[in-house]
Amino acid sequence: MTKPSLPDLLHAAVSAVGGTERPGQVAMAEAVAEAIDDNSHRLIQAGTGTGKSLGYLVPALAHGERVVVATATLALQRQLVERDLPRTVEALHPQLRRRPQFAMLKGRSNYLCLHRLHEGAPQDEEDGLFDQFEAAAPTSKLGQDLLRMRDWADETETGDRDDLTPGVSDKAWSQISVSSRECLGATKCAYGAECFAEAARERAKLADVVVTNHALLAIDAIEGAPVLPQHEVLIVDEAHELVSRVTGVATGELTPGQVNRAVKRAAKLVDEKTADALQTASETFERVMELALPGRLEQIPEDLGYALMSLRDSARNVISAIGATRDKSVHDEDAVRKQALAAVESIHGVAERITTGSEYDVVWYERHDRFGATLRVAPLSVSGLLREKLFEDRSVVLTSATLKLGGDFNGVAASLGLSPEGVEGDDVPVWRGLDVGSPFDYPKQGILYVAKHLATPGREGTRGDMMDELAELIEAAGGRTLGLFSSMRGAKAAAEELRGRLDNPILLQGEETLGELIKSFAADPKTCLFGTLSLWQGVDVPGPSCQLVVMDRIPFPRPDDPLMSARQKSVEEHGGNGFMAVAATHAALLMAQGAGRLVRASGDRGVVAVLDPRLATARYGSFLRATLPDFWYTTDRNQARRSLAAIDATAKADGK
Repeated sequence: MTKPSLPDLLHAAVSAVGGTERPGQVAMAEAVAEAIDDNSHRLIQAGTGTGKSLGYLVPALAHGERVVVATATLALQRQLVERDLPRTVEALHPQLRRRPQFAMLKGRSNYLCLHRLHEGAPQDEEDGLFDQFEAAAPTSKLGQDLLRMRDWADETETGDRDDLTPGVSDKAWSQISVSSRECLGATKCAYGAECFAEAARERAKLADVVVTNHALLAIDAIEGAPVLPQHEVLIVDEAHELVSRVTGVATGELTPGQVNRAVKRAAKLVDEKTADALQTASETFERVMELALPGRLEQIPEDLGYALMSLRDSARNVISAIGATRDKSVHDEDAVRKQALAAVESIHGVAERITTGSEYDVVWYERHDRFGATLRVAPLSVSGLLREKLFEDRSVVLTSATLKLGGDFNGVAASLGLSPEGVEGDDVPVWRGLDVGSPFDYPKQGILYVAKHLATPGREGTRGDMMDELAELIEAAGGRTLGLFSSMRGAKAAAEELRGRLDNPILLQGEETLGELIKSFAADPKTCLFGTLSLWQGVDVPGPSCQLVVMDRIPFPRPDDPLMSARQKSVEEHGGNGFMAVAATHAALLMAQGAGRLVRASGDRGVVAVLDPRLATARYGSFLRATLPDFWYTTDRNQARRSLAAIDATAKADGK
């Protein structure tokens, strides 16, 4: 039988999902197939509207060996498993003569734990051991959620938190879920045969395509214990997010509350002397943390070092003692032991990591008004880890709408541990970059307007001229505005100010769930939506409801961000340009994502307005502009207003 051609397969898949075949999608599918065939690596930039999901799914399904697809967002995971994969598998079946299997796999805590549901969560000493369903008042929100989850447990086939609608709070979910460290293991657990997490793993082992998330991919790489099944090909979608997700997984933290809970859990399982030593270390650590000031710790202060060594040593003794004792008087002893061990091992691990000290780690204090101080430790860079763990023994394709920063792939490649494109060597993963473009005509569909006449934004204080500019732009656009702010404080200040000045409804992130806000924004063209980071990347509103995207300033990292400033300093110490490699690259990525909110369909028209003159005047401005879609560029404020008014008039004439 002749092997079906890739163009024929792609055509069948695109027809099945009701899409339109695009040259960029064909080029992408061919590049992915080539990478799979010759076991090489690709970075592929595919602009919005390319149809990149099918661009990698079709060659992956045609390949016939197992492929893992890792995405950053829940929305894309669901789209792949619930829409794209089922339709594509059916469409390809006549030509492939097989129906490839697919499955979704997440971390264990995303699945309902039947043991925890039926036996109750081992609680801290003062709470006693109780049935959480009885203890939570049925009239309280928590109580109602717990009862609803108990009913759901009898109906669900997956036990996946994301299949529970409406969702529940983290606090409610924690009552019926466990982390991988707390899990008893299928062989020891009375409910092992029915376990939802184990069932998901078994499905993944049998699947041709396994859809997972960046965090689980990071855990698989960092912890050395394989979570994902063996696979020949890894496709990382939304790859611009990978470095931050891996950094998050590799970050450790300690808080007095967390240490306290561990002490209480361990106390009932070890002798008094061992428990007292951990209690004393906990109190010492708490006293140090009360005086902690936010910021990086380039050297560990003596008092903190002493507290951490005490925590490390007493935690190690507790871990040994828990492993050696048995106490049948403790209800559900194995679960209590496992939870206590997980809590104490976590503290021991972070305390040891910080006291051992590494030039490749960054340590800092954070303070929160409500929760007090936190001690954090994160890797200075994850590029070495990614180079070693990601690109060995498999073909890797990384794709996103934003991988070329400042005009080439090398900035993103360096963050992934890759050498510049074309460099070859014994231990150097060889890769090629491909920009398949976008089906949109950006110069005709959008304008990039930089408000060059405004004052340069300072670190503090209100920007009266910026507020005036923003109000005038919104009025010209007739609403229809997505306001992207570099801080929540900036978003709130703008919302408060403009609610008093304009007739347009202004929605503010945090006042309702993100899903509800986006729905309301899309439903009424007069409405504006203001917010911060998740809006820069998470809004997909095609059509006339979003015809003006405003960025209040270039979103550089905060100068007091300990991790970013440490990374910048490290680049400079090695002879590089720290500002361009870290701060400008971070800003470019966010601005490209933010500007990408404007044109989501071939009929969209509008303006991206950046209310920060540095994009036009600073030396790095051209680097940032080269990362944005190729919109028509102007600094003429009157031109921007006239264009917005014309776009608004057209939309109104069309009854929108």
